[in-house]
Amino acid sequence: MATPTGARPSVPAGAEPLAVWLPSRGEDAAFLGPLQRALEDAVALDLGEETPSGTATQVLVRGTPSAEQLAACPYLERLVIPYAGVPAGTCALLREHPGIAVHNLHHNAASTAELAVSLLLAAAKEILPHDADLRRGSWERRYVEPTTATLAGGHAVVLGYGAVGQRVARALGALDMHVTAVRRGAAAGDRHGRIGLSPLTELPRLLPSADALIVCLPLTEATRGLLDAPLLGMLPRTAYLVNVGRGALIDERALYEALATGGLAGAGLDVWYRYPKSVEARVDTLPSERPFHELANVVLSPHRAGLTRQNEEARALALANLLRAAAAGADVPNRVDLEQGY
Repeated sequence: MATPTGARPSVPAGAEPLAVWLPSRGEDAAFLGPLQRALEDAVALDLGEETPSGTATQVLVRGTPSAEQLAACPYLERLVIPYAGVPAGTCALLREHPGIAVHNLHHNAASTAELAVSLLLAAAKEILPHDADLRRGSWERRYVEPTTATLAGGHAVVLGYGAVGQRVARALGALDMHVTAVRRGAAAGDRHGRIGLSPLTELPRLLPSADALIVCLPLTEATRGLLDAPLLGMLPRTAYLVNVGRGALIDERALYEALATGGLAGAGLDVWYRYPKSVEARVDTLPSERPFHELANVVLSPHRAGLTRQNEEARALALANLLRAAAAGADVPNRVDLEQGY
């Protein structure tokens, strides 16, 4: 097990191929099949729930490993979280084991970005209310003063410029929006191609001119509750907000009140404040203690941005690429900064 200094014993000589432990709980063949086909002979994959005996395990694939699992793998070099994001408990545990590199997967970045743009368009174009009316045979909205918005020529602020945020920014640029991305480590005036970059400290300056705010940040100790009532109040009343990061990034009460009182034109939300705690609760759990579901200017989505028909195969291929890089001694992608939490 790692010591506070990060020192770990070396893998015994001849411990090839790369030893990978993926505790399996009957994962669907849509994941394991493509994974096993994509892996090369350099990777020895153990799928058992029990810790491999006499293990020289170098890579553990687990979102929420236990301290006991880490202790049972004295030669462990890497933990791979098989999805985007880092559970807070995992982050805290691995800080105690600085000799273990932590990585995650960005396999769902494309589908998450697609849903973010879809939510923005659905909110700005009021697709759901018009759809509901026309299903009743009503054309009345067609003949009143329009309240929908044209996004082209507007200013979009993308909060978080990782794998998802970069895709969202490119898509909005293709819609002829002027895009500014808020990114860790950016300096005012930086650019990434057509996309302007700004540090988080610039957010109060950017929000008053935003026609759309797309939240793509991970949830960390530093980002929890970041968008509070004062910051939301800086957005124009004609602005639209989309959240595909985590619900807790935005103050729940402040967001509801902004949407309910006309402080924002609308929102598309895929991440929430309340989730079902059991299988039975999946049919009767509202996503917030606030009645967002009663607001016609909100598009509700049940945290499904990364869930597509291709999701498990994409996860498998992303994991296989990462493991092949580790086996080859190449740079391993998606290293997590445990101090930052992502």
